[in-house]
Amino acid sequence: MYSNEIRELTKIEIEQKLMEYYQELFNLRFQMVAGQLKDYNRIRIVKRDVARLKTIAQEKV
Repeated sequence: MYSNEIRELTKIEIEQKLMEYYQELFNLRFQMVAGQLKDYNRIRIVKRDVARLKTIAQEKV
């Protein structure tokens, strides 16, 4: 998700996206421990998206 797309979202939508990404990150970590994870790069992408969302949410305060 690009930063300009995030800036168009409302604060509530950003929080919802954050919760979705946290859930996905949890599932990816669980798959990694279980040995079922195919795309290890996805963890890095999700972590960056979470950081991007948190940064822009802080700007909107």
